[in-house]
Amino acid sequence: MLDVVLLWHMHQPYYVDPLTRTAMMPWVRLHAVKGYLDMIEMSSRQPDVRINFNFAPVLVKQLLELQQREVKDLWEEWSRTPAAALSFAEKRSLLENFFKINWTTCVNVYPRYAQLLDLRGRTVTDQSVMEAVARFTEQDFRDLQVWYNLAWCGFSICQRYPELPELKKKGRDFTEAEKNRLLDIHHEAISQVLGFYREAQEQGRIELTTTPFFHPIMPLVYDTDFAKRCMPGRELPPRFTAPEDVKQHLQLAQELHRQVFGKKARGLWPSEGSVAPELVPLFQEAGIEYFCSDEEVLFRSLRLDPGYGTKKTDRLELFRGWKFKCAGGEVKGLFRERPLSDFLGFNAARNSAKGATDFLVSHLEGIADSVKHPGGVALIALDGENPWEAFGDGGEKFLATFYEALAKNKKLRTRRLGDYYDEAKDLPEVHNLHTGSWINGDFDIWIGDHEENRAWDWLGKTREFLRGVEPAMDEDARRRAWQEIYAAEGSDWFWWYGPDFQNDSDFLFDALFRKHLQNVYVLAKATVPQYLDVPIRQRGQPATYVVPTTYINPAVDGEASGYFDWFGAGYLDMDMQQTAMFQSGRVSKAIYFGFNERNFFIRYEYEKKAPDHIIFDFCKPQNCRLVLKRDNGFEDYKATIETSKDGVIYCLTDKSFTARHTCCIECAVPLSVLGVKDDGAPIAFFIQILDKGVGVEQCPERGLIEFNGPSAQFGLKNWFV
Repeated sequence: MLDVVLLWHMHQPYYVDPLTRTAMMPWVRLHAVKGYLDMIEMSSRQPDVRINFNFAPVLVKQLLELQQREVKDLWEEWSRTPAAALSFAEKRSLLENFFKINWTTCVNVYPRYAQLLDLRGRTVTDQSVMEAVARFTEQDFRDLQVWYNLAWCGFSICQRYPELPELKKKGRDFTEAEKNRLLDIHHEAISQVLGFYREAQEQGRIELTTTPFFHPIMPLVYDTDFAKRCMPGRELPPRFTAPEDVKQHLQLAQELHRQVFGKKARGLWPSEGSVAPELVPLFQEAGIEYFCSDEEVLFRSLRLDPGYGTKKTDRLELFRGWKFKCAGGEVKGLFRERPLSDFLGFNAARNSAKGATDFLVSHLEGIADSVKHPGGVALIALDGENPWEAFGDGGEKFLATFYEALAKNKKLRTRRLGDYYDEAKDLPEVHNLHTGSWINGDFDIWIGDHEENRAWDWLGKTREFLRGVEPAMDEDARRRAWQEIYAAEGSDWFWWYGPDFQNDSDFLFDALFRKHLQNVYVLAKATVPQYLDVPIRQRGQPATYVVPTTYINPAVDGEASGYFDWFGAGYLDMDMQQTAMFQSGRVSKAIYFGFNERNFFIRYEYEKKAPDHIIFDFCKPQNCRLVLKRDNGFEDYKATIETSKDGVIYCLTDKSFTARHTCCIECAVPLSVLGVKDDGAPIAFFIQILDKGVGVEQCPERGLIEFNGPSAQFGLKNWFV
């Protein structure tokens, strides 16, 4: 029998400006009424399934502050302001921010919310938002205030409060009283959610683990030069080293965990799975018995260990617990099975509940059959907040199906971490621990780019300033100033610096990071350095894709193309598609698309291995699918067309083509087959990648590729010599 350890990680950075006591972003409140409440609800429905939840203390701190009304939520203030009293600036803020939710599952499914999005415009500029302010009526703004906060409500809170489904059914023309009642319900949920988790822990159904308090990358806070171990040759910032801060993050985490959940945590999810051998004695000192990280960390650790480095590492070594003896300390470790964790986090929503469950369970059964050593265990660890927006029902049906399948399976047994380690005997010992994170085994996301390095430099300067002036500060100001340093050491600010991840809140994250540093000087009653007013973030959000600019006539042969073959085509670069979560093992590399007067052309480039099944799913100008399949080992693909009247049920047509494949996949389809005319009407599509019938990737990750089709004006507008 294989032990299955499910670990759901809950985390939000510190959005609160401690001087104004204002939360500048609403994600703690909104995830509370969706993910946090829904996840513990699903646990209660399957009491025989054992689950592990990891709560970052910085998230717990913010839940408590909201619960006790110690901070204001800026976006809640915008929501509560009577629609008739909204200022022009507040109206702009609503239009810019109150569609920040998954449009496919949480906007388009509600006619009034979708209408408001169309009224604002699905692409925005400063000018278009200003124009939209004039178009929106007082009732439009009130309905938007309601819909944004209502659409975030998960299935659990909707079941607890039947008035919420009634509001959704009503759909429009909401009153101020209804709006304020909705926001009051948010706070009622926030006041209950942590208690639900503590109760489940006391009943023995779940285990609660912790994370260093403000979610820092501990190895980098300990010493930024540790990055040289896994990123040799990378330009790093002036050395930042603060091992005593790491100790504080761990100590403060345990203090809050005991206060809220009744006892210290035995287990730790190091922020972003980031570890180094020097951390082991600090874990032990903080009362941490075991930690979890990624499989890459384990395999690199084994290559470093004298007892294992000369041996060929069997992947089955992943499915057992380990004991690490490093730097004079000892701690146990368990490592996540990455492909299944990533499938659950990124691709389960693209499949039916049964299909996703069957995929996960069959692979776990395969592991159970393969593992021969005693104490076989598989760790599935991932974000417990963000995946659920992608499910039409918030993940309710999938989680119910998955948990039920685990509860009934004779080869699998769900376990709490503590139960597993209490029974595990004779764990193999390792005497080295790789320095790195769960993302590629290094720290590239958080250090090494000039923006990231500048943030570390400014953090170091501010910390050195505080160390110099703290003897002259009163106790309260000194304590609060160090809290600001610890908050600035959180990983999230560095996550959004550099080229890796970008969204429309980049500059707000940048401002929050600098605000924490500025507050140190304010608390010390010193002049704030002018450079802290200068944004570190210099890049704007890149366009998700490039639209076609001219007619193209490529040779459709699947070969490396000449420069002019695809010159003027549209282009989607998958490296620019990273959202809030990191996904390893991408299949797609880039997609080119364009047309001439007769044909629509597609060129699909992949990373390592060509997928067997690709679907180009068109919703404009009509619902149809271009389906590419490779069967019987042939290199080329059979391309067929499916059409639909309702976008739900698709029927195969008698039209088929060949998609050529050598180093990429290329296909030409007559425009008439796709319903494209020469009237310049929009063309919109997305791409699904499947493996053995299971969806594994979607391009782009959210939304559609959309552009105007061929027309006489298109040809003239884009004519060039």
